[in-house]
Amino acid sequence: MADTIEKLLEDSIEIDAPAEKVWALVTDIPAMSKRSPQVVKSTVKGGVVKQGAKFRNLNKQGIKRWPTNGKVVRFQAPTDSSVGEFAFRISENWTVWSFELQPTASGGTRLTERREAPDGVSKVSQVLTKLILGGQAPFTAELRAGIRQTLEKIKAEAEAA
Repeated sequence: MADTIEKLLEDSIEIDAPAEKVWALVTDIPAMSKRSPQVVKSTVKGGVVKQGAKFRNLNKQGIKRWPTNGKVVRFQAPTDSSVGEFAFRISENWTVWSFELQPTASGGTRLTERREAPDGVSKVSQVLTKLILGGQAPFTAELRAGIRQTLEKIKAEAEAA
């Protein structure tokens, strides 16, 4: 059971800021290192975040560092009446990370961050997680905590004057 890979990790937060402002934060890939406890640095190829954009991350766990490559697979800005979604797929482990932005009646935003593994997780990633990152269960707990921390940092930044 300890090596079970959860197909879906998610958490949500209510933000007292318009969806357009939150959208600008979640789609700023280079700034994600300020928000995500796992990301050290992100660089977008060509510098423009859009559908199909590719980027490279340097991730961390303690003193350990590893690179990953992402590609934006969904890029739909929110409107006053529609949900927005920003998602990217990590090529090394096949996971899809996403942010869903739901405008609220009060003018704020309900932000949901997800990590999905619709095709499972690559064998290479499974082995590295087991041997280097402490095992699937502890690493999954770390990812859950990181999702919460990322949402809280986005909320604080969006609500700042």
